[in-house]
Amino acid sequence: MAASTTTNRTLPSVGLVLVGLGMGTVEGLTMEAIAAAKTADHRWYEAYTALWPAASLEQLEATVGPIERVMRPDVESPERLFALAESSLVALLVVGDPLQATTHVDLQLRAAERGIPCSVVHGISVTNVVTGAVGLSNYRFGRQTTLTYPYGDWVATSPLEVMASNWEQNLHTLALLDLDPTGQGTGEQQPMRPADAVKSLRMMWDKLAETAEEPLSETYVRKAFRQFASKLYLQQTFEDIAVVLCSDMGTPDQCIVTTTLGKLGEENGGRLNCLVFPAGTGEVEEKALTRWHRGE
Repeated sequence: MAASTTTNRTLPSVGLVLVGLGMGTVEGLTMEAIAAAKTADHRWYEAYTALWPAASLEQLEATVGPIERVMRPDVESPERLFALAESSLVALLVVGDPLQATTHVDLQLRAAERGIPCSVVHGISVTNVVTGAVGLSNYRFGRQTTLTYPYGDWVATSPLEVMASNWEQNLHTLALLDLDPTGQGTGEQQPMRPADAVKSLRMMWDKLAETAEEPLSETYVRKAFRQFASKLYLQQTFEDIAVVLCSDMGTPDQCIVTTTLGKLGEENGGRLNCLVFPAGTGEVEEKALTRWHRGE
């Protein structure tokens, strides 16, 4: 059975429907998302790739019916989910857009292999809201990345390398922040705070600096470019790098602050945060960013 790549306004009586919850409020859901959740026999809230406020989730439950919270094992090993979907309609409620993460694309493909109908109700995602909300041109954003928690004394440098590669091409970077310091996705989420992000970035910076003088790869062009871009990026002063803190986007608590890495740790942030690292800015972009400076 072919996987559905568009929304089905008339849902089947059995199967799986991936429902985008949007960014954190019941009012922000589409009418189609609410209808799909109400229609389903079972509602699973996927709570490890992103989180809704508890109060909003309670409001949603009062609107559409009982909701079961599930974590990574139930989604990545979906035998229980598929067993339900073979005899009833199951709505998997996903914060943002349900196909933003490859986890859910994989689930969609596996459902198709099992012959389970899989419909999609798209939702608003932070990745397509932040750029315009901040005031930077969406056309000038490069690859997105996620800042991860360190594991002891070890931290991956790839997020900083992505930022450097974008910067060298004069492209802005959207950096999402890790939700789970354990990396297991089993329920111990501690959404990264601004100070956590600074600590993680500093560890990446210091680790990358240790290899900055290594010769550029003569075998892999892309690796050589990453090395070159990182070396140039590290010539900046860490504390002076401009960053835009975006908190609780799409909710009444939304807050945007333009600052620097040296001052980012002083910001409290919100429930969920992400960062934008501007590259070179045009006149309109520069004016837009000045709106978010503290005291302005």
